[in-house]
Amino acid sequence: MKSNKLISVIAVTALIATGCTAENNIQNETSQQITAEIVSEQAETTAETEAVQEEINMEQFKDMIVELAPSGYEDKRDGVQYDEFQKYTYFSSTAGRDTNVNILLPPEYSEDKEYPVLYILHGFYDNEDWMTRPVVNLNTIYGNLLADGKAEEMIIVLPYIFCDKNMPYCTGMDLANCLAYDNFINDLTTDLMPFIESSFSVAKGRENTAITGFSMGGRESLFIGFERPDLFGYIGAVCPAPGLVGIPNSPMHPGQMTAEKMAFGDDKPYVVFVSSSDVDGVVGSSPNDYRNIMTANEVEYLSHIMKTTGHDHSSVKPHLYNYLQFLFK
Repeated sequence: MKSNKLISVIAVTALIATGCTAENNIQNETSQQITAEIVSEQAETTAETEAVQEEINMEQFKDMIVELAPSGYEDKRDGVQYDEFQKYTYFSSTAGRDTNVNILLPPEYSEDKEYPVLYILHGFYDNEDWMTRPVVNLNTIYGNLLADGKAEEMIIVLPYIFCDKNMPYCTGMDLANCLAYDNFINDLTTDLMPFIESSFSVAKGRENTAITGFSMGGRESLFIGFERPDLFGYIGAVCPAPGLVGIPNSPMHPGQMTAEKMAFGDDKPYVVFVSSSDVDGVVGSSPNDYRNIMTANEVEYLSHIMKTTGHDHSSVKPHLYNYLQFLFK
């Protein structure tokens, strides 16, 4: 059909060239109409292709999910480069103070290349150093995945997410402290992301930006993901804490958002990945509560259930092992 229309366009052009001025206007209109139809068909085909890609993008990872990382996967190997996290400081206008952040650059980092960025958020009472600890072994897990071709080169950012101008650190489990964690979304978008993008060679855009977090950091990563899907194309959480939506009769957890707001419009993420443990007594049912809300809201997501891990690094490592393999494909 398209080839016949193209022949018609050529024929119209030939007639115009012969000087048939009496028919020029009609033929020009015919040529423009046919050309417009061809362009419209091509646009529809492109849109359909993009829609299919968006629809199946998350599905391709379901069969890749494993409950636990393979034995020995966090052991260092000969011939693999394992870089260390480096600490930097930026000024947070949101918190009104200099703030620390740990950053892991990919091996052979070069200013001649642009790299996607993953932000990983710590939990309650912790700081930017929690994910750098040997017990988490993040740099080794990432180094092995990269060496095996299972992960992409990326910049990994571990921020300090307690953000309050009057309190420099968490003082207790109450509403005031929860609000300081909730405030990190403003620090992230106003202060930290501009610092990262101005200091390193960053590939910008939601397709190049991911976030995840543990416990309170998991709650915040979900909140940020639902609030700013225009910035984050990849959203994860492991053992996310309660309080993203309101808890009845809980002054500490009035809710960052309503259940109805846990949905996406046009900026549908490439991946939403929620990990949790069946025996995690700290966050209780909150991960499944969030899953149920997303299911009710027809939000597509990937679910990762661990049977024996705790509310600690034993759950974080399998989450990161899986999540790192989904990013920036």
